[in-house]
Amino acid sequence: MTEIIDLLLTMSQEIKDIKARIELIKYQKTDKFKDNWIDNQEVMQTLHISKRTLQTFRSNGTIPYSKIQGKFYYKVSDIEQLLQDNYYNHNFKNHGNK
Repeated sequence: MTEIIDLLLTMSQEIKDIKARIELIKYQKTDKFKDNWIDNQEVMQTLHISKRTLQTFRSNGTIPYSKIQGKFYYKVSDIEQLLQDNYYNHNFKNHGNK
């Protein structure tokens, strides 16, 4: 009977270890997603802007970018930050007072 209890305790610990590994992998994938890179076309579609507007954003430093062999790439996290930094809710003027 003691052997069965020991076996169950061992299996329980192994299940906890597996669960911890799965959580770590999920966290790493989520964190990795934030550093995904997208190209001009995806940025223009996401922001609903023209190629010229995107060029202006690059030129004036609005959007950081990387350029490899004439092709531009942007971090998804930078695009998200740009949107967050420019978030405006017209219903909350004067510091939250309507």
